Amino acid sequence: MMKKKNLQEMLRFLKEDSAFKNKIRHWQTIEERPSQTVKLPDFIHDKIKNALMHRGIDSLYTHQETAFRYAMEGKSFVAVTPTASGKTLCYNLPVLQSIMEDPYARALYMFPTKALAQDQKSEVNEIIEEAGVPINSYTYDGDTASNIRQKVRKSGQIVITNPDMLHSAILPHHTKWVAFFENLKYVIIDELHIYRGVFGSHVSNVIRRLKRICHYYGSNPIFICTSATIANPLELAEKLTGKPMLLVDNNGAPSGRKHFVFYNPPVVNKPLNIRRSATLEVRDLAGELLKNKIQTIVFARSRVRVEIILTYLQELIKNKLGAKSIMGYRGGYLPTQRRRIEEGLRNGDIYGVVSTNALELGVDIGQLQVCIMTGYPGTIASAWQQAGRAGRRHGESLVLMVASSSPLDQYIIDHPEFFFEQTPETARINPDNLVILVDHVKCAAYELPFKEGDRFGDVELEDILEFLTEERVLHRNGTKWHWMNDAFPAHNISLRSASQENVVIVDISETANVKVIGEMDQFSAMTLLHDEAIYLHQGIQYQVEELDWEEKKAFVREIDTDYYTDANLAVNLSVLEIDKQASSSFSDIGYGDVMVRAMATIFKKIKFNTHENIGSGPIHLPEQELHTNGTWFSLKKEMPKEHLEQGLMGAAHALKAIVPLFVMCDPHDIHVVPQVKATHNEAPTIFLYDRYPGGIGLSQKVYENLSEIGSRAKEMIDSCPCTDGCPSCIGLEANGNQAKVAASELLEWMKDAAKE
Repeated sequence: MMKKKNLQEMLRFLKEDSAFKNKIRHWQTIEERPSQTVKLPDFIHDKIKNALMHRGIDSLYTHQETAFRYAMEGKSFVAVTPTASGKTLCYNLPVLQSIMEDPYARALYMFPTKALAQDQKSEVNEIIEEAGVPINSYTYDGDTASNIRQKVRKSGQIVITNPDMLHSAILPHHTKWVAFFENLKYVIIDELHIYRGVFGSHVSNVIRRLKRICHYYGSNPIFICTSATIANPLELAEKLTGKPMLLVDNNGAPSGRKHFVFYNPPVVNKPLNIRRSATLEVRDLAGELLKNKIQTIVFARSRVRVEIILTYLQELIKNKLGAKSIMGYRGGYLPTQRRRIEEGLRNGDIYGVVSTNALELGVDIGQLQVCIMTGYPGTIASAWQQAGRAGRRHGESLVLMVASSSPLDQYIIDHPEFFFEQTPETARINPDNLVILVDHVKCAAYELPFKEGDRFGDVELEDILEFLTEERVLHRNGTKWHWMNDAFPAHNISLRSASQENVVIVDISETANVKVIGEMDQFSAMTLLHDEAIYLHQGIQYQVEELDWEEKKAFVREIDTDYYTDANLAVNLSVLEIDKQASSSFSDIGYGDVMVRAMATIFKKIKFNTHENIGSGPIHLPEQELHTNGTWFSLKKEMPKEHLEQGLMGAAHALKAIVPLFVMCDPHDIHVVPQVKATHNEAPTIFLYDRYPGGIGLSQKVYENLSEIGSRAKEMIDSCPCTDGCPSCIGLEANGNQAKVAASELLEWMKDAAKE
């Protein structure tokens, strides 16, 4: 029988074994750091102190002590420290202390997901139990039974909820929560970095409504935010809450020695520069670790990938270890299942967990030695969150990032210095986006009438209130505006979209169980929900049977296929107003308001892995208009026509891959469109625009960083080992033999204009 390797032997094996060592592109070792602690403050209530001692906590990390001090001084703050650094105590301590001092004090905890809310409820309840104090802490979400809701409203001292519930169930019914709002002392916003883009812009307005109701009932709560590492935590926290905040970033938590390995699968198709599947590489690596009983977590980007990897691994080790020693973990798991996995990891029955990014957030699943990422998670902040799941606090750990063939993955793998030295991305929100703002002014008017001179955040409201009066949504009576509609506005407003009318996605796979599984803005629906489109929802493939454009409904059926669909969008852009511009002798760049007219024309069926085109079909949908913000780059220098077209397409593809490195956004949030002759200046132009009505600040961030974005995109193309361009650098559309050179040249000129 073979002797099991421990982690140190496994590290040596990876460095020496020919099957693995040649695929390692970079190996970075981050040395351990000791903890920095201060003794428990004298004024902590004795019962809380005893509960902490009982849990083995006899001192506080420096950041926990600073957070506690600020909160007790009545100051709002944002705490930014890595995963597993004890952020939870930054808010639980002051909240429990304040309730012990004043039993009437109330706290509202807001978590972005139900799973996290359940997890944190257990955490705070354990301390309350150990302290033996009568503090009522309850969750209030869609699963809360109606007979318990009244109890939560009347006697809940800590109420744990999510933004959607606050928006649609708590604020509109504030008259049932009078005692709660009169005494609200703390508002806790965990995982702050999640509140970005459209979602963050909505939640910022929900918080404006919350503050308005607190003011009405005479309370002025302290806001405590916690966040993973992003470039602008203080700016985001202040914009989200509308309050001046302090920054707590003096992390005192210890961390063990961490090996961070960048791993690139070999090229299997030279002309197209396509590499062996990252999923298969992950299977081999995880299999090797699990056979040696080294506790490992594998992250995959979708539910389907999770299930595939899980099946592979269970098959691989079923004769060596028990099948239950490897578990899947994703959104939708019940707390009891999660607790079982946590317990199994603690007692050593479970060696492997395969998860979506559901585990990236602060859910604690105990001690793991290895973390494997199937592909780059999309942002530097997410990558560090996932890496933090291995080697919590003490002991050595290994993080393996296995690249796919995608341009972004290949760029990161080839530029480790960028990953390790770059500040994480900036999170952007725009609470004053007119489309989002008007929605929340309606909700706020339903909750409490507006009076002359009222502000909503920094916004003067007269014009909006007059507009809503003309629309017969509000009624003006003297100096006040009252809600006059029968309808209840919050129910029709989704926090996750900026579009007025979304397309609802209806799953008709089972005739007896027809259900709504999601919604999508109209602009995206044109290319993602047309008839015959393959739609991915939480990793499951669906085929669109019918898109009813009039009724805004897409009927989908579950399907198992080996291809995906990609639709062509004929886009026409016009610049409405220029806010900023710069130029060089070769090119101009600008930023401002743009009007996008788009029409979906045809779709292609593209085979997974090989990316070959296996069919196409027409799309019959009306033209759509979108008024948003955009950044553009126009060429003044002459270039042969065929080179120009190929260069524009190649440069646009590279830019689309690189932009998410600078703006914390989903690749779908920003669109990149090349035009051989733009209408505003008749010059060859590449537009980058926010794909949401009114814009949410993404393209503005692109304009500010255009020189570096251009430089990184050019570097990605130049360092690609292909000869004439491939899917990993300039995409499939640009395929002339001069396309790669032309795209690189265009980006050089863009970079120069942005420097001026």
